[in-house]
Amino acid sequence: MAQGHVTGRVLMERAGRGVCDAVFEAWPDLTEQAGRACILCGPGNNGGDGYVVARLLCDRGWGVTVFALGDPRKLPPDARANHTQWAEMGQVRPIEEAQFDAETMPDLVVDALFGIGLTRALTAPLDRLAEQLAQVTAQGSGRVVAVDVPSGICADSGRALGAAVRADLTVTFHCFKPGHVLDGPERAHSSATVVKDIGLPKAPMTSIPGPAVALATAPAAEDLRKAGPAHKYTHGHAVVLSGPAGRTGAARLAARGALRIGAGLVTVAARADALPEVAAHQTAVMQRVVDDAADLKAFFGADTRANAFCAGPAMGGGAGARDMLAELLALKRPTVLDADALTLLSEDQSLRDALHGSCVLTPHQGEFARLFPDLAARYAAPPVSGPACSKLDVTLDAAVQTGSAILFKGAVTVIADPQGRAVVSPADDRTAWLATAGSGDVLAGFILGLMARGHAPFQAACHAVYLHCACARRFGPGLVAEDLPETLPEVFRALGV
Repeated sequence: MAQGHVTGRVLMERAGRGVCDAVFEAWPDLTEQAGRACILCGPGNNGGDGYVVARLLCDRGWGVTVFALGDPRKLPPDARANHTQWAEMGQVRPIEEAQFDAETMPDLVVDALFGIGLTRALTAPLDRLAEQLAQVTAQGSGRVVAVDVPSGICADSGRALGAAVRADLTVTFHCFKPGHVLDGPERAHSSATVVKDIGLPKAPMTSIPGPAVALATAPAAEDLRKAGPAHKYTHGHAVVLSGPAGRTGAARLAARGALRIGAGLVTVAARADALPEVAAHQTAVMQRVVDDAADLKAFFGADTRANAFCAGPAMGGGAGARDMLAELLALKRPTVLDADALTLLSEDQSLRDALHGSCVLTPHQGEFARLFPDLAARYAAPPVSGPACSKLDVTLDAAVQTGSAILFKGAVTVIADPQGRAVVSPADDRTAWLATAGSGDVLAGFILGLMARGHAPFQAACHAVYLHCACARRFGPGLVAEDLPETLPEVFRALGV
């Protein structure tokens, strides 16, 4: 476990100290007077971290009780050394004796049972303890802290392998693990996760172990600036395909998003009866009559500068929409596919076969299930062992299946491309207002506008997701979809664009 000149014992000491620091940073009231703590120590190095935490809390005057799983004589060397050091200060009781109820619940419970390598469900008595802790903390008693990952949670997927500890705080080290930012069909098992530096070789806190996987980060300002001298077509011509009158709202939101994010020209292509409705709401957006696939083909021939397309928001269904989508895909230009276009893809294999590497598909959970029923079923199945199927896994698989970039929307959004790159954008309290009608249409417009400006599909999707969330954080409570494009200039200024 040695890292250069740093021994495993030193790293374990730093990890335990990091847990204590995180606890007192999260709950300053616990620094006011010594409390009572219960430390649950496992049979590996995670348990060794727990023994360090026990010793450090004891040094602060806390009353500490330690329960151990397994035979301490079989601990790894560094963990065994910390067990021995703790045993000189306090008692180590077998885990079978642990009980939690509202009357005897300590101020703090530290779950140091298993680290990131757990691949099986918790068994007795650990499943019982997890359930007891959940019941007691739900009543407002005590706080639960997990070391590295709550026991019972698969660190690769964030999914529960049966009963699992529900932590108020998880403290991990060096960088996030996939399970910290991915959320399965179950509820989240940790209210907050913090990363503590223990002196390992520097890695960005936005990295996740795995092949080409990262957290969403802010685009570089130079990637978003408009360099001059230039004219509008230098920055692309984005086209949104709309549906009939009375159903243009989603297309108009996408068009506004594309315009605000910097596309030089944006056109809404719609049936003749819908264009007055579009024109009444969008002064800076162009209109084009497209009643059917023949009109669309004529448009392509007449304006070769149209270089990026969005199909789906307010597009509608039926044979006419299907023919237009087929015509669009045959063009093989950068294309965002959302909403109604995804429904058409799920119903027609020939359309799916026409997908190409310049497409970005943006399904939410229901659309993903219609498009990829096999992957959705695998993701929805309750896991019994790890590594469990995650949202990251199925998004990567969907990208390979289609040969296109996939943006799987949700509280946790995952973007993947066929080459195996992926970016994860986890939710937080400040992005909760994105759960509003039309938000996804604006996101599609952001992607469209960036692709019109020349960004590659995967890059455009990643940048758009970050900016979409940044707009929500910037605007705050009360956000509706129309606010997202109008908040984008503030976000740009904050990024130095």
